[in-house]
Amino acid sequence: MASHNALLSGIDLQCYENNHAHRTEEMDMERLLVRRGQPFSIVLQCPDQIPRIPDHQLNLILHLGKNNEVVLKVSDSKQDHGKWWFSQRNAQGEVMLTLHSPADAPVGLYSMTVVLLSADGQILEQTKSQTFYLLFNPWCKNDSVYLPSEELLQEYILNENGILYQGSWDDITTVPWNFGQFEKDLVDICFEVLDNSPAALKNSEMDIANRASPVYVSRTITAMVNANDDRGVVSGRWDGEYSDGVAPTRWTGSVPILRRWSEGGGQRVRYGQCWVFTGVACTVLRCLGIPTRCITNYSSAHDTDSSITVDYILNDQLESVYEGRKDSIWNYHCWVESWMKRDDLPEGYDGWQVLDPTPLERSDGVFCCGPCPVYAVKEGEVGMKYDTPFVFSEVNADLIVWIVHPDGERIQVSQNSKVIGRNISTKSVYGDFREDITANYKHPEGSMKEREVYKKAGRQVGQKNEGPGQLELFIKHAPAIHGTDFDVIIEVYNAGREDTVAQLTVTSNAITYNSIHRGECQRKTTSLTVQAHKAHKEVLRLQYDHYGACVSEHHMIRVTALLQPTHQDKIILQEINIPLKMPALHIKITGKAIVSGKLTANISFTNPLPVSLQGGVFTVEGAGLTEAKEIKTHGKIEPGQAVKVKFSFKPTRAGLRKLLVDFDSDRLRDVKGEATVIVRTKMQNRNAVPEI
Repeated sequence: MASHNALLSGIDLQCYENNHAHRTEEMDMERLLVRRGQPFSIVLQCPDQIPRIPDHQLNLILHLGKNNEVVLKVSDSKQDHGKWWFSQRNAQGEVMLTLHSPADAPVGLYSMTVVLLSADGQILEQTKSQTFYLLFNPWCKNDSVYLPSEELLQEYILNENGILYQGSWDDITTVPWNFGQFEKDLVDICFEVLDNSPAALKNSEMDIANRASPVYVSRTITAMVNANDDRGVVSGRWDGEYSDGVAPTRWTGSVPILRRWSEGGGQRVRYGQCWVFTGVACTVLRCLGIPTRCITNYSSAHDTDSSITVDYILNDQLESVYEGRKDSIWNYHCWVESWMKRDDLPEGYDGWQVLDPTPLERSDGVFCCGPCPVYAVKEGEVGMKYDTPFVFSEVNADLIVWIVHPDGERIQVSQNSKVIGRNISTKSVYGDFREDITANYKHPEGSMKEREVYKKAGRQVGQKNEGPGQLELFIKHAPAIHGTDFDVIIEVYNAGREDTVAQLTVTSNAITYNSIHRGECQRKTTSLTVQAHKAHKEVLRLQYDHYGACVSEHHMIRVTALLQPTHQDKIILQEINIPLKMPALHIKITGKAIVSGKLTANISFTNPLPVSLQGGVFTVEGAGLTEAKEIKTHGKIEPGQAVKVKFSFKPTRAGLRKLLVDFDSDRLRDVKGEATVIVRTKMQNRNAVPEI
């Protein structure tokens, strides 16, 4: 510590100037947060003693790790490439030190002490220790997360508002998500997640050294976002029983999840599903400085046996017949991509990497997935780490359908290469609309190149029953609005020259987004004769009385049709998933949108169901606007009844901000809404205009 005759009386970390220069001012203005590979300056105060300093030597001592496991000595000469160093400029009563960090320095919380040495190397004085965070730097050309596009960085690092895609491949829906990576103290929680990893708890010094690598850090985050093996953040659940936690559909952002985990001492937060894991992972990775975006893959395969096929084994009643774990096709599945160099792989696999934090399969004994190069997936290079075979299956497996007859005989009835991995989607950097990135993951479905890649990935290419036969089967449906009855039309067309007799079995089931059956709604079996060059239509009327009791929180109905011609081998199976349209949730914001000024959100919702709702609760949150809060409704909400609530808040940060609202009740969940406001730093003579 400095004495009363001290040459060094204090340090000014210049947080305001440095954080602005390093694009971390949204995180904090009172603490120093800088990005590696980019210089930052501190001011050393030396009143009345400045002439003596050139006769001495200044050094900096950096400690890294909760227990100061790693110690670095920093001098004023650029001795070795890739080492910390500083330059100094003297002024009256002050010395400005400009610190240069290597672009591959470990990220983390550093403590810094300035030491004054005599000419013979004796310590004369040292300052009180100061701390700062060092983050990845995608603006730095020498950083392995460098992304040479300011437009992309504005979205994939700096944007706190996101869109997650749900629904089905032919009826895509959107869900707003608050990443909130710059909310107060979130950076501390993100590093707390790393500190709680098994590797950090086992050997913290080695873990800290490895934090120089985005491959290591991103893989660790992928494992830690789910709580299956460790002190991870979110516990997954898919069975509809969430009474001892929060239903996955209730969350509107990552911040309350991460805060709840931290405040609970690392206790897992209940509950999440794939989009929740994805949103939390995106928040942490963007906060740490790794460019990241959220991905939705429609008709996503979950291949349990690494066969690069999904096997549906059914009896002639369309009931699943499985032994052990079964393959499935998720209506959609979400993961993240992060941008980085892959110095651990041969040349050519840099760029976007798949990271999947949802606990699906183990990788090296742990529930995590990635980073897996998107390019390796597209080219069928399944030997590239990490977990490329699993990701390849998710987007490009073949669907094989088997029918088991009553005598036990199992017959393969089709192999289809075109149903898995559709409309792979992410939010555009140019606005709140969808960008289709399917072409990043695979060549055009059914093309010669795509089949070559599939074969290279280790599978024989089957063509069994790929082309249309004499009979063709189609499923269509009228607009499906939750709470109403609607028709599903099954059309059988006979392209042949002769009349054909067949049996048609149609079932409708309430399912979750990841294909778990919650109950059969209706079933219909018909014997029919289809005239040559004619179509036969069957109508299945889906009534709320049938599906309302068993529909999942994902509001999804799956209709499956099995057509079995009497006199030919070709059996046809078709399936569609029907997302039920949800009611609108209206938000109107009043007041002048300025920092610390009062705004009021007027939220209204009308019950669309023919039954009453109970236990209604609105959840609101918004980065830079308000922390997550709940507003409960009282009593029953009758059919057709409107419920209105008001909520006041004071914005904390300027800029384009989104208020996200969720409504949940006993019979209706996952109703979302959002409103956008432009928050200004000072009063202006116009009102903020919300976009509803």
